[in-house]
Amino acid sequence: MHRLERPLRPTNGTDDEEAPARASRGIQSVEVGGQLLKALARAGTALPLKDLARAAGMTPAKAHPYLVSFGKIGLIEQDPVSGHYGLGPLALQLGLIGLQQVDPVRLSVAELPALAQAVGCTVSAAVWGPVGPIIVHVEHGPTPVHVAMRHGTPASLRHTGTGKIFAAFAPAAAVAEALAREGEADALRDAAFRRELEAIRHERLSRVRDELLPGISAMAVPVFDGFGRLALAIAAIGPSALLDLGADSAQAVTLKDTAQRLSQRLGARGD
Repeated sequence: MHRLERPLRPTNGTDDEEAPARASRGIQSVEVGGQLLKALARAGTALPLKDLARAAGMTPAKAHPYLVSFGKIGLIEQDPVSGHYGLGPLALQLGLIGLQQVDPVRLSVAELPALAQAVGCTVSAAVWGPVGPIIVHVEHGPTPVHVAMRHGTPASLRHTGTGKIFAAFAPAAAVAEALAREGEADALRDAAFRRELEAIRHERLSRVRDELLPGISAMAVPVFDGFGRLALAIAAIGPSALLDLGADSAQAVTLKDTAQRLSQRLGARGD
């Protein structure tokens, strides 16, 4: 009697090598249809079929079946009057749940170590607290800076890069009240300060040179949430000789890129 033997596994490693490929394989039709959802998110408004299809890089005939299926599950909804397609109730629910699950402080803290190395100086994150801007995390960079800045330190709305971001983008009533507590009740009536805040809103960058401490400069950028509200401010602080405050400097661009990336993760639109 011949003994039955188990078939040998291939010795060329094919099964093991292909396993990761099989595990990472997606469904192409879902990815293709997802371009329509991305196009609507970028547009920020309902679109007619031809415009939506063009924005997604496909023909109307190809886009329509995807829109029908998305409509059945609530991701897409068609206006009965105009016929335009917009995001449906399920998409809105998913967006709101996503926003509720995201912690802006946690996300920013994770970014700060790499940011400190990239800009070559100390960086921080701050949020609006009970009495104004409060620094919630500090990450020291390769260049030491001798400034009393630690977790829980308040940031002056008038004289710090972080504070000026909040002065420019936080609700005006809250800013006025916090300025009064700082002894700066007339700050918003100062024409020069108002012009500075307008420039910050335009550039989305605040800059401070030797304002609180000689030889120390800072710049800060805003991070917004999905509702367009200021979520937090990220700042870089260092010796004035080593911090290039130019709006297009490598350090400023790195700071802005980090803020934009965090804003997008919080649901803010790219613009």
